[in-house]
Amino acid sequence: MSFIVHRRFTAPLAVFVAAGLALAGCSASTGSAKGPGNAGKADGVVTIYGTIQDTEAKLLEQSWAGWEKANNIKIQYEGSKEFEAQIGVRAQGGNAPDLAIFPQPGLMADLATRGYIQPAPTGVAKNVSDNWSKDWAGYATVGGTLYGAPLMASVKGFVWYSPAKFKEWGVSVPTTWQELLDLTKTIQQKTGTAPWCAGFGSDAASGWPGTDWVEDLLLRQAGPETYDKWVKHQIPFTDPAVKKAFDSVGEILKNPAYVNAGFGDVKSINSTPFGSPARALGNGTCALHHQASFYDGFVQDPANGNATVGPDKQIWAFILPGMTAGAPAVTGGGEIVAAFSNDADTIKVQEYLSSADWANSRVKLGGVISANKGLDPANASSPILQEAIKTLQDPKTIFRFDGSDTMPGVVGAGSFWTGMVDWINGKSTDEVLSTIEASWPAS
Repeated sequence: MSFIVHRRFTAPLAVFVAAGLALAGCSASTGSAKGPGNAGKADGVVTIYGTIQDTEAKLLEQSWAGWEKANNIKIQYEGSKEFEAQIGVRAQGGNAPDLAIFPQPGLMADLATRGYIQPAPTGVAKNVSDNWSKDWAGYATVGGTLYGAPLMASVKGFVWYSPAKFKEWGVSVPTTWQELLDLTKTIQQKTGTAPWCAGFGSDAASGWPGTDWVEDLLLRQAGPETYDKWVKHQIPFTDPAVKKAFDSVGEILKNPAYVNAGFGDVKSINSTPFGSPARALGNGTCALHHQASFYDGFVQDPANGNATVGPDKQIWAFILPGMTAGAPAVTGGGEIVAAFSNDADTIKVQEYLSSADWANSRVKLGGVISANKGLDPANASSPILQEAIKTLQDPKTIFRFDGSDTMPGVVGAGSFWTGMVDWINGKSTDEVLSTIEASWPAS
């Protein structure tokens, strides 16, 4: 699986609450062994802790292997499903790693405000200034201080389709949301079948694909400022802008004439595993599907029919259009590397991981992308990943981190997910939004 799929199955931020409560009473001086204010002694070994595991972990280690040898520094990486729960415990107990790869900006920010994380060194700050947009830098900044650097990235909001079928139907890629609705109606009329397929099924995480839909629409309709206020709970879930986003998504996902191609009625969206539409795309029973850049791997999986992906291949994708044609607005995910230590070796590794050299090294190995402006898109392992990199590097692109990943876990990985399931099952938008709003933790 690509790293964005992996991230969806890491523990939600809510898991950190217990550790956070314990941390609240601790001063910065009780941090890691090489904690804030302590330079630490460079010993030729730098430890890194994160959520990346299995094949992806091996590729991560391979990406810096040559650099390790050239710089005589040994990087020891540990990946864990318990990262979100354990990183705070380790920091409090004086056993923090030198570096951590945070999949959730909010988790990093929580530790930074408690004095456990080092401000970014000068070299890292320069790399961030040179290689990332202000949007990305903002997710590594807390209280005006930069604490880390982005690592990898993903782009959400792609709409997957068959170029050959579009040609057969005499339709083209839409440039606005209204054109997408018109395209949907045209395909339905020409084929007599539902154009869209969708799957919210993901075991305990069921519903998350629906949150991606809402986030995409809210960003495009209401703009980045309203999106930011929503994520920070400066406006409630019951705000008219959020309701409009839900109802706009409902124009497709709650319309029985438009879903669920190859699987059943509207309610079948909940029982359809999120990976299953890849098979329907490949065999032609589904014309349109909304999912992130990682879906490339599902579409080309032999188990799903082994369809080819590319602008002139069996399946291709376009970014979900906005209200007007023009500059793209996208949501996505990513990771932030931050340090608990500030010895010379740790700083050197952190600087390398924030560099274009590392980004190109990792992306060449396949399966991932980065928003680093120094990354050559040609190094990406597939056409869709190359397209995603170009979108991230476009100075006109408005990027916002996945909203559910930056909200408190009880909401973003809890009531928001279950609310999407309830909504598809027939609950009204108002009822669902009121329930999610009521779950938001008190300040």
